[in-house]
Amino acid sequence: PSADDLAEEMEDVDFEDEGAEEPDAEAWESEDDEGVEDSMEAQDDSEVTFSLHSASVFCVSLDPKTNTLAVTGGEDDKAFVWRVSDGELLFECSGHKDSVTCAGFSHDSVFVATGDMSGLIKVWRVDAKEEVWSFEVGDLEWMEWHPQAHVLLAGTADGNTWMWKIPSGDCKTFQGPACPATCGRILPDGKRAVVGYEDGTMRIWDLKQGTSLHVLKGQDGHQDPLTCVASNQDGSLIMTGSVDCHAKLVNSATGKVVCVFKMESVTPKTPVSEGEEAESNSVESLGFCNVMPLAAVGYLDGTLAIYDLSTQSLRHKCQHESGIVQLLWEESSAVVYTCSLDGAVRLWDARSGKMISEYRGHSAEILDFAVNKDASIVVTTSGDHQAKVFCVQRPDR
Repeated sequence: PSADDLAEEMEDVDFEDEGAEEPDAEAWESEDDEGVEDSMEAQDDSEVTFSLHSASVFCVSLDPKTNTLAVTGGEDDKAFVWRVSDGELLFECSGHKDSVTCAGFSHDSVFVATGDMSGLIKVWRVDAKEEVWSFEVGDLEWMEWHPQAHVLLAGTADGNTWMWKIPSGDCKTFQGPACPATCGRILPDGKRAVVGYEDGTMRIWDLKQGTSLHVLKGQDGHQDPLTCVASNQDGSLIMTGSVDCHAKLVNSATGKVVCVFKMESVTPKTPVSEGEEAESNSVESLGFCNVMPLAAVGYLDGTLAIYDLSTQSLRHKCQHESGIVQLLWEESSAVVYTCSLDGAVRLWDARSGKMISEYRGHSAEILDFAVNKDASIVVTTSGDHQAKVFCVQRPDR
């Protein structure tokens, strides 16, 4: 045999030897890979897990005074008040017969209110752990406590916004258009509230007089239902978000639209075949920064947009793999938090547009979250039936 033949034979031998090793190598690699996947699935950055809910957990709030208690409400028709430090149950807010979609503490943490989809609202005295008031309205869309008083506001599917003094129950209603009052927010002065409706209109109400101060509709309003509203710290500016993908900045004193932030809709990556819907996008959450003239808008397509209010321009786009459910600003810095359908909480530096950190632990989408006052912990709720507490404090912030 010539040298070439020998070389070929050698290669053959070599090759066979390699082949012999391969099954082992493969088995070894796949075991390794599985390990990596398992640890990814099992990655849990949380400190505390609250797991008394038996279905998706829709909402969470922290008590404003001490930030030591959380209230969560879920699809299991249950709401619980529990301690953030160790997940210890304080009491159950019992008696709901539908998914609890709204829950929150009064400004001084004396009361906690829970509301279910059917419109049953209950208020509990936290220290006594007892129910002090309840009321039934139409299908509930949103609920919020007054920032300075024991007054509760709620918006319903028939277009009404209700206001009660707690626990006396003295009541006032603000009649909107004959369509759901989809979102609402009491302004920081405590005298006015902004309410958004399914027909794209927005109203600013005088809470004392019960009259509407400004109505934005038609060109000034949105083309689709409103999904969220927010105001800046002194209440001079309001921002509204809608299914139409626009966020509008409104002067609350004049009711005039200052500017409109439009997200250019991204063309679908794959051509949409008949019977398939194009991927929809909408504004899901928004908020103002307290320390810089910035606003953040979170979209269903996973875009977090940071807008500069002084120049009314887009400053940064921060991309998420999946839709943003909610965003919150830190109280005293330019850091914005997002939670998304991929089950992660992310912290973004709004000045640079860079992600600071990300926290995982849920095996399903995050549906709501809350940040405590000194921005050291985040409490999340998820479709995985759990609520989790994450420590996010960083020495350099």
